[in-house]
Amino acid sequence: MKKLFAILFLFIYLVSTTELYQLLKAPLLVEHFIEHREENKDLTLWKFLYIHYAMGDVKDADYESDMKLPFKTHGNITMAVSNVFLPSLKVIIEKPVQFLQNKSFVNKDLFLQSSFLSNIWQPPRSC
Repeated sequence: MKKLFAILFLFIYLVSTTELYQLLKAPLLVEHFIEHREENKDLTLWKFLYIHYAMGDVKDADYESDMKLPFKTHGNITMAVSNVFLPSLKVIIEKPVQFLQNKSFVNKDLFLQSSFLSNIWQPPRSC
């Protein structure tokens, strides 16, 4: 049951946030194909798809119904609007900042070589 709910929620999410909602227009594709098939009995599904998808947007008598087919138009479904209000900040420096001069924060002991580190870089010795 959990798997069914997970698949259902995933499907709902994908339909609402991607172009997958175009598949819900499949009955319009079938209905439009049947209309064309009544006009021309020799029309195959592949020829129908070629006419409507590969030849571009031909403005003919049924142009409006052609634009209702799946993947002919695209919607702005993933538009997210968020308003961010930043407060106006005023920074006032009461006292000027004095930088420390001639002060070194580096520990001089870091640069001293130790005897145990120098032993690491020796070539291997045979026993």
